[in-house]
Amino acid sequence: MVHHISPARLTIERVGEIIDKGMTLELSEESIHRIERCRQYLDDKIKECDHPLYGITTGFGSLCDISIDAADLSTLQENLVKSHACGCGDTVDPQIVKIMLLTKIMSLSFGNSGVQLQTVQRLIDFFNNDILPIIYQLGSLGASGDLAPLANMCLPLLGLGEVLYKGKVRPAAEVLREKGWEPVKLVSKEGLALLNGTQFMSSHAVHAILRIRKLSALADKIGALSLDVFDGRIDPFNDEVNAVRPHPGQLATARAVRRHLDGSELIKLSKKHVQDPYSFRCMPQVHGAVKDALNYVGDVIETEINSPTDNPTIFPEEDIIVSAGNFHGEPIALPIDYLALAVAELGSISERRIYRLISGARGLPPFLVANPGLNSGFMIPQYAAASTVNQSKGLCWPTSCDSIPSSQGQEDHVSMGGNSATKLCRIVDNTERVLAIELFNAAQALDLRRPLKTSPELEEWHKAYRRIVPFIDNDTVMSPYIAATVDFIRENL
Repeated sequence: MVHHISPARLTIERVGEIIDKGMTLELSEESIHRIERCRQYLDDKIKECDHPLYGITTGFGSLCDISIDAADLSTLQENLVKSHACGCGDTVDPQIVKIMLLTKIMSLSFGNSGVQLQTVQRLIDFFNNDILPIIYQLGSLGASGDLAPLANMCLPLLGLGEVLYKGKVRPAAEVLREKGWEPVKLVSKEGLALLNGTQFMSSHAVHAILRIRKLSALADKIGALSLDVFDGRIDPFNDEVNAVRPHPGQLATARAVRRHLDGSELIKLSKKHVQDPYSFRCMPQVHGAVKDALNYVGDVIETEINSPTDNPTIFPEEDIIVSAGNFHGEPIALPIDYLALAVAELGSISERRIYRLISGARGLPPFLVANPGLNSGFMIPQYAAASTVNQSKGLCWPTSCDSIPSSQGQEDHVSMGGNSATKLCRIVDNTERVLAIELFNAAQALDLRRPLKTSPELEEWHKAYRRIVPFIDNDTVMSPYIAATVDFIRENL
């Protein structure tokens, strides 16, 4: 299957399809025309221009006042890529690297960046052949774009750096020779076009959003099962009470929970209690707020991945070259921090439901085992969930509220969006684990409610889960079952 790169809007959902289905990329005729037109315009402009053009005929950052001889313009761009490849720390997930390649290709294809067609085509070659540059998580300030990670991403174009290819990390030069490809010879502006941009931040956000959409739906499904086995009330999920405060996410959550519990014997039982704890009763409000945050941030990130974000920006038809700030990450750094807070809340409220399920209330045995005392049962999985939630809360501190000036003060306000994006992905991982622990508990509680049944939908889901994770009669090692539950929810939403 082929996805044609064109000026048409690239949705986050489409990015997920391209990655999941292993699609290849191909430039549309319109994109080829735009790239070639912009490059030709820039070549002509350099020949006729009698004043400096930032990053094209000058140095970079605080060195912007130093003019560069025409004979050295290619060397200037290559030096930029090499000198900026300063990433460190853990390597970036290969799936995110692939999204970075895709979104960089998309950004360059609008014809406002001045790159050569062959440079964009080589990025496409890397994508289509799963040649994934080794990129590191630390190094971006999220202001002049994601300089360090994008430099590491683009080193292999020059035959430098390393790539992950066929499961092995190898020198890029070696893989290029194997493919019969010559290293790209950068021309004026190209290094800057490759390194300026927000693809590190936005690609992490795209990856996270795709996962959070699934986790949001999963939280409703697991929360519905927990509500049912806790002998909870369905009244707070009725349309009437949620329609008078009509936040879209609140209504969607209430309806999802009711749908999951349709036909349940447990939910129809006469209830002795008049109220449930907030972690059950307020699922529409809390899960719903997460949905609304997710929709808002998704719209922002879609705008970002459909925009050229390098600098200077070139407008061939208007005969304009503008050095501005479209590489600055603030428009997405703030929303990414907001989304981190939202997804952490899914984990926080899930942990409270876990705690209630093991509390020995409403006819369930303490810690969900028949012989508590001799057995600790599900006591410590709640500890693991609480520890994980605690870490997520610490990660919720917004990095976008900090700025450390760089480049001798020329870049005196930065977004730190790269760090916002990487910690968002860590919180997503944590929330997934907490929801897995909730399912682990809720499935145990359902078996303890027998012979009563939950809804047909959740009974089928529980049956599939029991093929992977058994009912726990007596104390056993829990970690493998939690890990197996994580795998189950990734594959069986």
